[in-house]
Amino acid sequence: MSTADKNHFMLNRSRKNLRRDVGRAIADFDMIQDGDLVMVCLSGGKDSYTLFDILSSLQRHAPINFELHAVNLDQKQPGFPEHVLPEYLGNLGVSYKILEQDTYSIVTDKVPEGKTFCGLCSRLRRGILYNYAESIGANKIALGHHRDDIVETLFLNMFYGGKLKAMPPKLLSDDKRNIVIRPLAYCKEEEISRYAELAGFPIISCNLCGSQDNLQRQAIKNMLRCWQKEHPGRVETIFRAICNVSPSQLADSELFDFSGLEGSRRAKFTNLDLIEVS
Repeated sequence: MSTADKNHFMLNRSRKNLRRDVGRAIADFDMIQDGDLVMVCLSGGKDSYTLFDILSSLQRHAPINFELHAVNLDQKQPGFPEHVLPEYLGNLGVSYKILEQDTYSIVTDKVPEGKTFCGLCSRLRRGILYNYAESIGANKIALGHHRDDIVETLFLNMFYGGKLKAMPPKLLSDDKRNIVIRPLAYCKEEEISRYAELAGFPIISCNLCGSQDNLQRQAIKNMLRCWQKEHPGRVETIFRAICNVSPSQLADSELFDFSGLEGSRRAKFTNLDLIEVS
């Protein structure tokens, strides 16, 4: 088998794996229905390229009709290659929009020196994208977060926020205007990286805002990588746990009615006493 044939075989196998996982996530969480307009957010990274590519593939074979609209937000970071995504999407002949908003200047002005830009940057980006989705009538917003992102977020919230939460595969935004979906929720980052390389996507660096690292997330990544190396399957098990929650075995009184247990017990013994007296 020639190198080209081998790469083609590996690409098809990787696409098949991703299509299976994306299709399963869409079905399990009822992400896309007939007639939906799904706005797919493209950053130029491996995850969002893969997301749009797999959704486009599924769209051609799905038993329902839905539309895809790709959107990229050009935040005016110095050195951002503005031509890459328009050329890529134009060659595909798909519906797309490049939004231009200079959030970079806002972030660099507001964030103190030495702090990372990620938090404020993501909030500004989210607001712009949500508003645009509403303006075009998109009833779903698809983001490229994958299984590993979800597991990392779980530990970030536990270790640094004191909360037991991750990223849901589907959610209603805080302002109640948008449904956000994460069709890559079951996909491994390793598989996505392999597919993006084999597909030859024109990747845009995410280090344009000063090559900043989100040190907390990187620490979690390193921890999980070590766990996975020492105990293969550990990350898969953690993700299954996210999907298999027992509220009564935790300690959140807002999530489970612990006081109701005492009330039920009292009612039971009261009834017994009445029976004995009679």
